[in-house]
Amino acid sequence: MTAPAAIDPATRRRRMGGWAVICGALILIGAGSAALLSLGEWTQREGLDPASAGPGGARALVEVLRDQGLTVDVARDRAAAERAVAAGEATLVIGDTTPLDDATLAEVALLADDVVLVDPRSRDLRLLVDGSTAAGVGDGELAEPDCTLPGAERAGGILPGAVFHGGPGVTACYPSGEGHALLVTAQGERSLAALDAVDLFSNAHLTDDGNAALAANLLGAHPRVVWYLPSLGDGALSDTSPTLGALTPGWVTPALVVLAAAGVAAALWRARRFGPLVTENLPVTVRAAETTEGRARLYARSRDTVHVADQLRYGTLDRLARDLGLGPTAAADETADAAAARLGLDRGRVRGILIDDRPTTDAELVRLADALQHLETAVRLAVRPGRNPQ
Repeated sequence: MTAPAAIDPATRRRRMGGWAVICGALILIGAGSAALLSLGEWTQREGLDPASAGPGGARALVEVLRDQGLTVDVARDRAAAERAVAAGEATLVIGDTTPLDDATLAEVALLADDVVLVDPRSRDLRLLVDGSTAAGVGDGELAEPDCTLPGAERAGGILPGAVFHGGPGVTACYPSGEGHALLVTAQGERSLAALDAVDLFSNAHLTDDGNAALAANLLGAHPRVVWYLPSLGDGALSDTSPTLGALTPGWVTPALVVLAAAGVAAALWRARRFGPLVTENLPVTVRAAETTEGRARLYARSRDTVHVADQLRYGTLDRLARDLGLGPTAAADETADAAAARLGLDRGRVRGILIDDRPTTDAELVRLADALQHLETAVRLAVRPGRNPQ
């Protein structure tokens, strides 16, 4: 064994360049994922969100209200809305009420004296606006206030979206299609307004017609505006979105567990078990006797007597060729014939010892080994009679 060769500088640079490319790719993937997540968040805030600057957001309206000296607080859960309203006189603007159950919606509507529903549902109208109902959408024409509400009269015409049927005692403004775009109900000093403002108050359409003026008049009655965007945990409703486990058949989970267990068992069964890493000084010198004993044990375990006999003959033939002066390229039969001639023995007997005999048992292998040793000793004595053959 020899020491490992030193790594070429060019190879090292290539390896470092490969790792740099991998790290750069990971960074790009992470940045792209973050950008996609931010886009997803921006998209979720499109629905008349006061913090969104997108076309469907309401950030422009918030800035208009602040320019008029009003304070605008954005609350994204019920607790924050309650704290903001409790801080002082304010108009409560409620966004999409889908996450709220009926009882919670009724309680939230009582938090402030003035409440504005900017994305009302049929349920909201029934509960909060004296039994009003939805009436479809407007006729697509500019609608004038046509009511006695001062804020609407000052704002002028708008282009309605959804329209509603007002219940008894409800002030209805902006007639269009089969209903009115704005409903206002008053209970003593409290008032509640319902208006489909998803398009009217959005950044894209706030400057159209009388939209900005109507928004300022409805939301600017008090020095503070609390814009409440209900979240799923605010009401008694629970998240009914099905989980992955609910969508899959019942046998999938046990099957996955069995497959995982089988994979772990296969890994433990087939994995290589190396010992602890150690530092070894190179090169390592191994004694020839250890190699010979190791190979002998392997041969004995395999019980391949023919292969062992061939190994013994290779060594004997090589030494006989040198002793007889035949050279390293002499063939086995040539060496056997030369040995037989030198000793005056039967040619077939010598060829049997050196080439033809095939031992099948350990006893036969031992006898063959002895015969090879005796033959080699006899040749050596014949070639060098005055020397000790050992």
